[in-house]
Amino acid sequence: MKLDKIDIRILCELQKNGRTSNVELAELINLSPSPCLMRVKRLQTEGFITGYSAQIDVSKLGQTLTVFAEITLKNHRQIDFARFLTTIEKIDSVVECHLVSGGYDYLVKFITAGISEYQALMERLVEMDIGIDKYFSFVVLKSPIVKSHLPLESIFNS
Repeated sequence: MKLDKIDIRILCELQKNGRTSNVELAELINLSPSPCLMRVKRLQTEGFITGYSAQIDVSKLGQTLTVFAEITLKNHRQIDFARFLTTIEKIDSVVECHLVSGGYDYLVKFITAGISEYQALMERLVEMDIGIDKYFSFVVLKSPIVKSHLPLESIFNS
């Protein structure tokens, strides 16, 4: 399915507020409610919209620690990557995991209650023998820019 400008506008508006009613959404994109709803349903069916969720202000929850870890695996066979991912995806503290190019294999984002919890988690992962050769941790001191939406209009206009 190829997206047109109206589809992109629908996705942009839903990123801003997933709780927008169909009538409000239709008004925002200058479309009548019925075709708007049909487009939203099609975007869901085609997998462009994968779900809706609440955005949580982590700082309101109390003391938390965000850490980015560069992780390098000992071996680079498909089975090694699969073993690592199977384990890491089960850890609630892992909120992002990216296979990257460059000097290491994965960039993993952790959110924990504190440095002790993070260090204990990393020690457990190394002891589990899931193929970790080395890791470097970067503790987030402040996050002045965090966006929850994708730059859809600039992606599709280029």
